[in-house]
Amino acid sequence: MKFNWGTGVFLAFVAFMSFILYFVISTLTDSDLNYDLVTDDYYKKELGYQKEINALTRAKVLGMQVQFEETTEGVVLTFPEKIDFTKVKGTMFLYRPSDKHLDFEIPISLSDSHLLIPNNRLKDGRWDINVEWTYNGETFLSKKEISL
Repeated sequence: MKFNWGTGVFLAFVAFMSFILYFVISTLTDSDLNYDLVTDDYYKKELGYQKEINALTRAKVLGMQVQFEETTEGVVLTFPEKIDFTKVKGTMFLYRPSDKHLDFEIPISLSDSHLLIPNNRLKDGRWDINVEWTYNGETFLSKKEISL
């Protein structure tokens, strides 16, 4: 068999197609890669999005936003000083976009204006923190995206 430019082009074409086929099959069969929606009830949550917008706006207008600060111990959330902390109820949801198994929710119970999320609970990477809380019958929401 004589090796000429036509044979070389054919072999290069076969090698390229083999690489693409290998890449597609390995991507589809890899168990570490999953293609889930961002949340399980995405469309159901979309219907309640206006309530979330109202809570964010209410917190901004009334000056009831939670301040977020990254420290060496973890993330410190500071609630407004003008409120009675014993009347605050709510939840804090920590969302990890890259791995839904790391998501967790913490109920809020305050003894002072600060709340600490320790670093040992947070794996390095991006986190979205949503703090939804009620005070005197009004719902407030604060959001922050952090990268550790």
